[in-house]
Amino acid sequence: MSENKQNWIKRLAHGLSKTHNSLIKRIDALLWNRPNLSPELIEELEETLILADCGVQTSSLIITRLKERYENERDVPSCDILKAVILEILQKAYAPLNTASFKPFVMMVLGVNGVGKTTTIAKMANRLTDQGRHVILIAGDTFRAAAIEQLQIWADSINVKLIKHQIGSDPSAVVFDGIQAARTRGTDCVIVDTAGRLHTKKNLVAELEKMKKVMGREIQGAPHETLLVLDATTGQNAIQQAREFHQKIGLTGIALTKLDGTAKGGIIISIANELSIPVKLIGIGEGIDDLRDFDPHLFVDALFEESEAGF
Repeated sequence: MSENKQNWIKRLAHGLSKTHNSLIKRIDALLWNRPNLSPELIEELEETLILADCGVQTSSLIITRLKERYENERDVPSCDILKAVILEILQKAYAPLNTASFKPFVMMVLGVNGVGKTTTIAKMANRLTDQGRHVILIAGDTFRAAAIEQLQIWADSINVKLIKHQIGSDPSAVVFDGIQAARTRGTDCVIVDTAGRLHTKKNLVAELEKMKKVMGREIQGAPHETLLVLDATTGQNAIQQAREFHQKIGLTGIALTKLDGTAKGGIIISIANELSIPVKLIGIGEGIDDLRDFDPHLFVDALFEESEAGF
């Protein structure tokens, strides 16, 4: 394993240490030297999983698969069995982010206010520019001056072009101008910010649909990625947000932020199982490099790794 990958696993393990302590350590303690999975033990296991935000449906599935394997693999450590079960669930919903399929590649980013949407866009743009890609940002949230200002600050700091209009402008008009600018400049990637109002608002849904139509009319297949940013600390509310956005707009992936700030990292397992929407990006800190591609194997390795001081 490369040094960079080892360092990332250590950082991820540190970010997931609260989940490790609340979920993995707890389950290992429950299963330690307990040859039979009694109804009482099953109930304790399920409660532990639910408290870690795996959700009732996903917790039930994990318990069912754990019981099946536990009976047939008595010589295998309990945490190894649990690790295999969780990895299996995550892999079924796995699809990596691929920004090289189209030129320009158009990504539409959704999310309610406060989840870290603008920061996620900036981190993504920074990573792409570091890879030598030419990036344009589009300020599609024309309802909040602060949203445009924040995006402009980020654009200036990472040296990318921001296409913006005045407050109150038609977001679809901004998208149109941004797409035209991307074509003129030979841009590799276009990232479109959108308004962060509640996903239940009918006018927002109509607005997002209109923006998608403009993208698709100007560039075949666009948006090529419709990414929802979720805050891991909001737990099962994040699942509901994803479900409603997916039903109304259609999602191709999820970026999960603030994994380092919660003991309920089981939300990522719940998303994979209940929604079958790929988690494509995860954030474990405020740094510009703290947004990475989600990898089920690395995630599970980090989740089950003992977090130590100095990570």
